[in-house]
Parts: sequence; structure tokens; C-alpha cells
Amino acid sequence: MITIRPIALADAEPIAALRREGRDYLAPWEPDRGEAAYTAAGVRIEIEAAFGRADAGTGLTYAIEDDGRFVGQIFLNSIVRGPYFRSCSTGYWVAKSAAGRGVATEAVRLAKAVAFERLGLFRVQAETLLHNHASQKVLQRNGFEPIGMAPAYLKIAGKWQDHLLFQALNPEMD
Repeated sequence: MITIRPIALADAEPIAALRREGRDYLAPWEPDRGEAAYTAAGVRIEIEAAFGRADAGTGLTYAIEDDGRFVGQIFLNSIVRGPYFRSCSTGYWVAKSAAGRGVATEAVRLAKAVAFERLGLFRVQAETLLHNHASQKVLQRNGFEPIGMAPAYLKIAGKWQDHLLFQALNPEMD
């Protein structure tokens, strides 16, 4: 069973281990975080920063688990809960061993539920590289629709790259 839960400091070593194991697999899809991203000490710094975003109400970081085994992360970033704009952006990664088995699809479904039901947001945005068809399918299975293309949107794999933007709207809000 796929579940998500808030990230914990104890996740530092499992995250570092999966990143080391899947370094070549993940590299084309992620920012270059440097060598610290592959060490428990470096990941602990990232987790502590995630705690700060959670305390500020601007971001939530979750562990993705498959039957209790850590297999990736999912994020709700840039959370805005204002009177006229209630939105966030989501992103995720899963280990190579978890890819193609519906893990990301279920994790996105669960995170979207947090955004809509717990946070009361109206909109969740997601971005993919133009050629990341697998991630686009994950989003579409979760009711995300493409809304446009953003040139040079994020620096991925060491270069600024165009991204296809998606959004899902909360059907419970008008």
C-alpha cells in the first residue's frame, strides 16, 4: 500500500541511499544539488530546511512509502492561503525500483487530497519537462490538465529548461 507521511530526520539516510542508488536515473529530471544531496548529513540539512518551510506555512515535504518502505518524496511548495489566491505547486521523485508501478500516481493523489481537504487550497500546479511523458501521465491520471508552457522555467540537470505546466482545481470550491 502506498502512503505519504511528513518527512522526518530519520529519513536522511534512506533518502541519501536511494539518491546514490538512482543517481543516473534521477539526474535528467532534477536540479543539480551537489554532492551533499547523496549524503545523510546533506539530506539532514534539506530536511531541516523543510521543517522551516512547514513552520512558515509555505511548504510541506512528505516521504512516499510502499508497504512501509521509503521509496521517494513528494512536496507541496509555494503554498499560498490568501483570501483571493489559494494555491501550491507539487513535485515528486520515486526510486527507480518504484517507477512504473503506480507509486507516483498514488502519491500525487494523496498529496492533492492534503492540498484540497486539509489545506483548503483551490489549485495545485505541477511542472514537467516537455519530454517527461511518464510524469505527465501521472498528473493526467490525477485530473491535472495542461495549462501552458513556461520557457526556461527551472534549472534541471544543469541547464534552464522549458516546462509544461499543469493544474488541478478543487471541485469542492467555487
